Amino acid sequence: MKYIGTFLILMTAVSPAAASVRTLSIEQAVAIALEKNRDIAKAGEYAKSVQGRYVDERAAALPQFGLNGSFAVLRDGGLPAASGGGSTQYDSAVGLSLSQPLYTWGKIGAAIRAAEIGLKTSDEQLRMARQAATRDVTAAFYNVLLAKELLRLAEENFKQKGRHGEEAKKRFDAGVATDYDVLAAEVAVDNARPGLIRGENQLRFARERLRFHLALESEEVDAAGTLEPVLSQPAAFDDALKSALSNRPELRDIGYRVGIYGELINIASAENKPRVDLKGGAGWHQLEVGSVRTDGPAWNIGVYLSFPFFDGLRTDGKVAQARSELATREIEKLKLMDSIRLEVRTALNGVKESSEIFTALSGTVRQAERLLQMAEKGYELGVKIRLEVDDAQTSLLQAQINRAKAATDYIVARVNLDWTMGRLGE
Repeated sequence: MKYIGTFLILMTAVSPAAASVRTLSIEQAVAIALEKNRDIAKAGEYAKSVQGRYVDERAAALPQFGLNGSFAVLRDGGLPAASGGGSTQYDSAVGLSLSQPLYTWGKIGAAIRAAEIGLKTSDEQLRMARQAATRDVTAAFYNVLLAKELLRLAEENFKQKGRHGEEAKKRFDAGVATDYDVLAAEVAVDNARPGLIRGENQLRFARERLRFHLALESEEVDAAGTLEPVLSQPAAFDDALKSALSNRPELRDIGYRVGIYGELINIASAENKPRVDLKGGAGWHQLEVGSVRTDGPAWNIGVYLSFPFFDGLRTDGKVAQARSELATREIEKLKLMDSIRLEVRTALNGVKESSEIFTALSGTVRQAERLLQMAEKGYELGVKIRLEVDDAQTSLLQAQINRAKAATDYIVARVNLDWTMGRLGE
């Protein structure tokens, strides 16, 4: 059975599925995410939509031309005979029409300005999506490295328990160990197996999560790198907060939206104000009444004033709604600033905490390694018992696991701090 298991492992290692795994560095993973991430693609489509809205609003300020044609048949016996009464009339016309707003009480200008501000919100939406994608894929990447490290430690622990089991059997055959020692070694091997299975499943899930953030549909991915962060002093709170308030795309976006709602008030206010338009047309008109037929060019042009001075207070209602929306966005902006302030404080604390834990555990791992060496040497010399060796192994394994988790926490905390400050990937 042992050889069969080894054979299956080797077959799995060289199988096409295993060979097709794409191993990425952190730079490659981020580049793929920025190219394929669904949220970034969505932000790109939003930018196209805003661009279309800008063109739509700008069109209201430009001349509008149209081609018009008509053909009508009329018979009215009530008209005098001299006017065509009692005869069938054929009236046809074709021509071009023109309409050009001359004065709209600032309505069109406000709409164009609002659309221009909307173009800026699309840029911030794209920045927001790119930064979030970079943050998420980086965290997923290092979680894969963490899962690989934990699996490696579980494999080493399992192999070590197996070696101890073999050693216990040899010592039992030599008459220097008891049945208890052999049974204890076998139990230790069985207890180590679930950790190995759990580690394999965690690695599989971590890779799948990385693939999800990369938006790769069928390609399997893996991460290549190390969990050896370079510790550095983070920015002071005031500097980090200043950077966040200046660079966070969410804050810029909502600031632009406040400007949009300010223009919407101007648009709503102009609904019951005077408006002046230039309208005209030119074409050909033909009229046939009985045996009389006339045709010739026709044109008209004029300036038209409209003033809906009372619309049932509809305009007042629209203005009140727009002012309320503006006040709501201003409140949301203040709330977002408070949230960013808390996020900056939390991110700095996360960096500080993970840095201190990683530094402390680095020394713990060295001490645990030394302790295990002393226990194994003492066991060889007969001054230590197997339980002491097992305790030392367990302590070392736990210290290594904690150190790997602390390293990942520090790396992710630094990425989160850069994201909180609005400068991730920029």
